[in-house]
Amino acid sequence: MREVVSHGPEDTHRLAAEILSSLPDRAVVALYGDLGSGKTCFVQGLAEAMGITEPVTSPTFTLVNEYKGGRLLTHVDLYRLTHPDEALAMGFEELIESDGITAVEWAERAEELFPAGTLRLRFRTPEDGQTRVITIDEG
Repeated sequence: MREVVSHGPEDTHRLAAEILSSLPDRAVVALYGDLGSGKTCFVQGLAEAMGITEPVTSPTFTLVNEYKGGRLLTHVDLYRLTHPDEALAMGFEELIESDGITAVEWAERAEELFPAGTLRLRFRTPEDGQTRVITIDEG
């Protein structure tokens, strides 16, 4: 486990690119943290590093957005769900088994559904409100 301090979107994007370079072709990235803590910014960094040029926004109402770059990026947002059964009903298992990178915001809403080998990133905003502390759990 390691911690990284991000001083802005550029740092978060750089971290996303670094992490992407070490991910296998098919990977699940679970993102945890409060509103505004940097989860979507991180996914935007992944997309940028994957050569995706279209705008990446949080799929809070659609639940899933897919983007095609060098490989597929599936962006899932579980914020509106209240129980893991709702994730199953939306086809969550198929999403996390699909090709490419699957990044899941609000991962705690379906924690027990993630496969072994899921990369977990926890985002928090310290009291200064300016930086983000990102804890990376690769185990």
